[in-house]
Amino acid sequence: MAKVMAKVPAAAVAASGLVGGYGVARWTKKRPLGGVALAAAGSLAAYAWNRQAGPRAAAGLSVAYVAAFAGSHPLAKKVGAWPAVFAVAGGMAGASWAVTRRAAHR
Repeated sequence: MAKVMAKVPAAAVAASGLVGGYGVARWTKKRPLGGVALAAAGSLAAYAWNRQAGPRAAAGLSVAYVAAFAGSHPLAKKVGAWPAVFAVAGGMAGASWAVTRRAAHR
């Protein structure tokens, strides 16, 4: 698994988890399945963040991941569901990239 994870940026995993989790929940009409997809991608991203930037960064980015998920709900009431999901996924990808890039250049 570590070899595959090294090739997929954690930022892409996190963003895909937010988009994929919503997509699974919407298309299957089973919110718990979306939660499984969200949690699985979040776990993989946290693993990568820990390897790339350490436990503190992984904890902070994990909190940001959960906050992005939670924040997408009120944002969806203002801009619509898919735009909200894509916005928080983009923000999460940017945060992940910035933190892991910074750690790689130390």
